[in-house]
Amino acid sequence: MTVHFSSRVNVSDPNPIALAEAKAKADGVTLGKLNDSNPTRHGLAPALVPSVYTAEPRGPKSARTALAAFLSDRNAEDAASHEAHMGYPRVDADDLYILSSTSEAYSWLIKLLCDPGDAVLAPKPGYPLIESIARLEGVETVEYQLQFDGSWFLDTASLAELLDGEHGSRIRALVLINPNNPSGSYIKPDERRQIVKLCVKHGVALIADEVFFDYSLEPFAGNARLAGESGVLTFALDGFSKMLAAPHAKVGWIQVSGPKDDVEQAKRRLDVIADDYLPMSDIIAERIPALLEAAPVQTGRVRERVRGNLARLHEMLKADPNGLVNVLRAEGGWNVLLRVPSVIDENELVLRLIADCRITGQPGYFFDMTSNGYLAISLLPEPAEFERNVRAVLDVTARFME
Repeated sequence: MTVHFSSRVNVSDPNPIALAEAKAKADGVTLGKLNDSNPTRHGLAPALVPSVYTAEPRGPKSARTALAAFLSDRNAEDAASHEAHMGYPRVDADDLYILSSTSEAYSWLIKLLCDPGDAVLAPKPGYPLIESIARLEGVETVEYQLQFDGSWFLDTASLAELLDGEHGSRIRALVLINPNNPSGSYIKPDERRQIVKLCVKHGVALIADEVFFDYSLEPFAGNARLAGESGVLTFALDGFSKMLAAPHAKVGWIQVSGPKDDVEQAKRRLDVIADDYLPMSDIIAERIPALLEAAPVQTGRVRERVRGNLARLHEMLKADPNGLVNVLRAEGGWNVLLRVPSVIDENELVLRLIADCRITGQPGYFFDMTSNGYLAISLLPEPAEFERNVRAVLDVTARFME
């Protein structure tokens, strides 16, 4: 099946004037404009922002070129590592869209793929952001359940049932979080192959959120980015928020890949959306090369912190004489799920932490875990604070069981 694109994006044939303008550009002819209302072309740019505004919908070409080089180098490093066994061609700047955040990217892609009343597949447990954004776009989310049996896995048979079921004709995209939050699970190679086949069969696009990919913790062999996937139309999301551990650095990007015809059709329509929302601010974009240069060191710093805290967590749980709390295997990310006795109500546990320890938390049902007895804990705090947080959970859990 071919990929469905929404009817809300107008890609009608250009009028004769637009065709003539395009031909002049292709022929290297620069046309003057009677109605040029860009003040930066008329000597009116402010001294603080002196550059000429070029209004490139995908984001300034210089920023996309720098980003493409960075991603290409990163792909080469991934392919040479033991963590990834799939190599991709160099990233083309014209396959990249720079925007303010991955949240905005979800919104754009839902506009691209879905008409109101359509649906996207989203993982549970998972972060509720996707459902909220989809609702704002007039689109439903259909949950597919991640399963846990010593480690997390994606049941592709259940995905097939959903795509063949009552909602199947409305499903336009499958969201994969690689690795997922809060389960920390990467997409396995066999899962990936089956997912691509299912999406091709049903004309469904992939939206791959890979903001946590660099933070591997206890991974299985064969992890690979979905960015650059060629078998099906794929939109890979990433950004500075997680890469730099800087949620206030609101820069995200979409990398488009897949079969050539699908990619060209998608970019034609995505250009319309990007143009309507206007490109990334030049003030921000001009800082992107420097931020990319700083990224490897900053990512390494965060990786060292989360891996160190995870090791300390294992030590503390092993040494705890009560043995009431354990941690689910986390393959990647910043957060892990603690398992507490299911007889303890999750709300009561967090309320006791607030009352006794002045610490709050997010219980499993916040992420649609299917059973009671889970608590998410961040691996980001400084070691001393992290130990206090873990100790508080251990002590309060023990008091519940007295």
